[in-house]
Order: sequence, then structure tokens, then C-alpha cells
Amino acid sequence: MSVRTQSSEQPAETAHRAGFACFVGRPNAGKSTLTNALVGQKVAITANQPQTTRHTVRGIVHRPDAQLILVDTPGLHKPRTLLGERLNDVVRTTWAEVDVIGFCLPANEKIGPGDRFIAKELAGIKKTPKVAIVTKTDLVDSKTLAEQLIAIDQLGRELGFEWAEIVPVSAVGDKQVGLLADLIVPLLPEGPALYPEGDLTDEPEQIMIAELIREAALEGVRDELPHSIAVVVEEMLPREDRPADRPLLDIHANVYIERPSQKGIIIGPKGKRLKEVGIKSRKHIEALLGTPVFLDLHVKVAKDWQRDPKQLRRLGF
Repeated sequence: MSVRTQSSEQPAETAHRAGFACFVGRPNAGKSTLTNALVGQKVAITANQPQTTRHTVRGIVHRPDAQLILVDTPGLHKPRTLLGERLNDVVRTTWAEVDVIGFCLPANEKIGPGDRFIAKELAGIKKTPKVAIVTKTDLVDSKTLAEQLIAIDQLGRELGFEWAEIVPVSAVGDKQVGLLADLIVPLLPEGPALYPEGDLTDEPEQIMIAELIREAALEGVRDELPHSIAVVVEEMLPREDRPADRPLLDIHANVYIERPSQKGIIIGPKGKRLKEVGIKSRKHIEALLGTPVFLDLHVKVAKDWQRDPKQLRRLGF
């Protein structure tokens, strides 16, 4: 078993590499947090509720020797709705197209049926190198971590494949995140950069803004709401009659929920919650765009949108 805990010697060869890696794992295994830590800027939505990542968000890590493009997929899970089935299809398509797969397993939870379900699917993908990433190592002691590393090594053997690397990391504590990139890079194909220097993601800005609003709306909401929220940015327009040195961008967005009864939860007493969502997401949007923003949010009901193909399309799925 090869477990990496310190930086390996850099080979003399310096051919530039560029390619795609994706992080997989059951919902809430730390995939989005890890993407953000590697890219060094907030690009993927992170929330405490599982299954919040809907779009394939690519974070781009620029290095002198390589360009690593991270594809963040939804968590693979047993689907209950049409949306769930579409998300699983997105995952499998992504796995077939990347150069490296990183399987995230939290250090603080024993390997469970959800992990085995994913590992079994991974075993069927023969050619792609698989890196086991043990996340959230800041939450356990060294004995628990060692046991988890052995269990993960064993899991691969049981299913008939060997991990290219097993790497413990803590994205929150920024431990070994750089090492993880060092170990993934040699697994990428040789080639020139695929994106211009300075690009951090190829997501259209409107989708990223919608995700930031959705993340703020999810915070502190009761468990029944995560899957019921969709956000669509209707328009983004520079405010007219503003001096060049004091621009303002007007963003109008709709927060869609499935039932009228959910409206009150999102808006909160006297609109307090929606106001907090606006303040919080506006800060992140301004940081992302580098310009002051006026954010206009409205909550609308799109009845049972998760089960309706027409509405799914309209909301971007």
C-alpha cells in the first residue's frame, strides 16, 4: 500500500502536462471543499446538506509544470426522482471522460454501503487511474486515520484494483492539499495548457452566481428543502448613468421552490431570511466579479419541478 504523507522528489523531466480529474464520493464527502482548496478560490458550492452540487463545475489549477482541470460532479446516489437519475447519468459520463478519478472518503466515517456502491462502479472503469483521497483528517486522531487507510487499501483489493495513490488531506486545515496536486499531475497526459492563464472555471458567470445564491439560501434551512431550491439569474445589466470609476451591476434572480408552504421558510419572518441570503450571496458575487452589485431576489413556486421534464429543462437541468 502506498500512502503519501510527504512530498516526493520532483523528477528531472519537466514536460508540461494538462488534463482533467474528477472527485467522486458519496454526498458530503468533502469534494467541493477540496476543489475550492486546490483552486484557491471559491468555485464549487459547499453546503452542509448532501447533494448540493448540480452543475459540473470545473476548477482550474495553474502550475508552471501543469494545468489540472477539476470536474466536480454531483454525489452518486440511489435516485428517487427524475432529477436524481439525470444527476447519476452526469456522473457516469464524467467518469468516462477524465484522466484521473479521485475517490473522496471522509476520515471520520467508516466505509459504508454508499462508498462500496461507488467503489464497485469505479472498479468497472479499467483504464483511468484512481486516487483514494482521505478527507477531513483534521477530525480524527492518527490511530483512526491509520485504520481508515488500511480499510481503503483493502477495499480496492477486494474489488480487484489497486489505487494509484492513497492520500490523506484536510482541505479545511490546508494539510497536504498541495501534495495531492503533486501526485495527480504525473497521472495527466503531456500537453499544452487547455485554458488561458487566470481562468479559474469555465462555468458561465450566471450559473456560478445562481449557485452562490443557492448556497446562501440553503444555509440553516430545514432538511426537507435542499433538493427543492433552484435559482435562475434572469438578467445581469450594468446600471446606466454611473461614473466609470463607480460601476454597479444589477442582478435579478428568482429562487424557485416546489410548494407554496416552502415560501415562508425561505423568506422568513418579515422577509428577514431572504434579506440575509441577499447580503451573504452578494458579498461572494462581488468577490467573484470584482465589481459592486445590486441584487434583486424573488421567491417563486414551480410546482413539483424535480419531477417535471419541461420545468427541469427551464431551470437548466
